Amino acid sequence: MEEHIVSILDITPVTHNVKRFTVEKPAGYRFIPGQATDVAVNKPGWEQELRPFTFTALNEWDHLEFTIKIYDDHSGVTHQLGQLQAGDSLRIHDVWGAIQYRGEGTFIAGGAGVTPFIAIFRQLQHEGRVGLNKLIFSNKTREDIILEREFREILGGNFINTLTEEARPGYDHHRIDEVYLRSKIKDFRQPFYLCGPDAMVAGVKDILEKLGGETIVVEL
Repeated sequence: MEEHIVSILDITPVTHNVKRFTVEKPAGYRFIPGQATDVAVNKPGWEQELRPFTFTALNEWDHLEFTIKIYDDHSGVTHQLGQLQAGDSLRIHDVWGAIQYRGEGTFIAGGAGVTPFIAIFRQLQHEGRVGLNKLIFSNKTREDIILEREFREILGGNFINTLTEEARPGYDHHRIDEVYLRSKIKDFRQPFYLCGPDAMVAGVKDILEKLGGETIVVEL
């Protein structure tokens, strides 16, 4: 298995519990937007604790980027990642395919499940091919929304937010169920890109298949 030890160049907050890790890019290391790699913290006792994370940079950038939700309720890998600083290092491995863009459609994400879509939308914007792609993004509260400003700049009115635990002006307040999907989507004969918590993915996938959608599923 290919392995590279890469230095962390910068760590910045994205939300109250999500951080952006900017790291060195090994020579010749390439990926397609939506792909991922297995990452470990390069510290004693953690080198073999691999977790999958999607690249959120573009391939042509001179560095790699990961946008990672930090879980501090237990001493796991993301908790360890949350303790790191610029100058520390990570171990990254082979690139593998999580999800790839297969044409204009609707992206549906729950929480950190949006991360596989970040590089895809950045690439589409870079190439001038955003088109009528739509992102329906479900979070508990507004403060949980990852990259809200950037997604609004890329997608405009096709960036739809729904909050499940907060009623707030300008945001939907609804779970993503059949009623909600029918209200937001007029044509179900299109690709649907779906990523989020297991229960959400299973439920939405069942609904989309019932309504005739072509569903491309990523499970975190």
